Amino acid sequence: MSMHQARLAKIVRRDPRYAYEAYEFVYAALSYTQQLLDRAPPGRGACEPEAQYHVTGRELLRGVREFALREFGLMARTVFRLWGINCTGDFGEIVFNLVAENLMSKSDGDRRADFQDVYDLDAALVQGYRIQLDEVEWSA
Repeated sequence: MSMHQARLAKIVRRDPRYAYEAYEFVYAALSYTQQLLDRAPPGRGACEPEAQYHVTGRELLRGVREFALREFGLMARTVFRLWGINCTGDFGEIVFNLVAENLMSKSDGDRRADFQDVYDLDAALVQGYRIQLDEVEWSA
């Protein structure tokens, strides 16, 4: 088990409301969101002074929604329920658990409240689901 995995397991033991996979998903969603917003950090070894990679709670939640639909489709809401995620505020709890363990950073202006009631998960993940036909290749 890597140091990263051990620290995530420690968080889950301390706060069992959320599954281990929820924390891994938040990392992946953060990376996806940074790419979406053109704020992805450069590869290892590269150094950009004063680079801005930070995303706000609302921006992360936008990325969470898009990434979840991309990864899980209509099952996204079910997956989140299995992981203990029932509202957008739960993502704030996960993020701040990661911050407390020094596995994620925050700015001085970041608050748990930034994640509260941003959107309804059922509406955003089920009712708002659309199949992207441009991703399908049609053959004759």
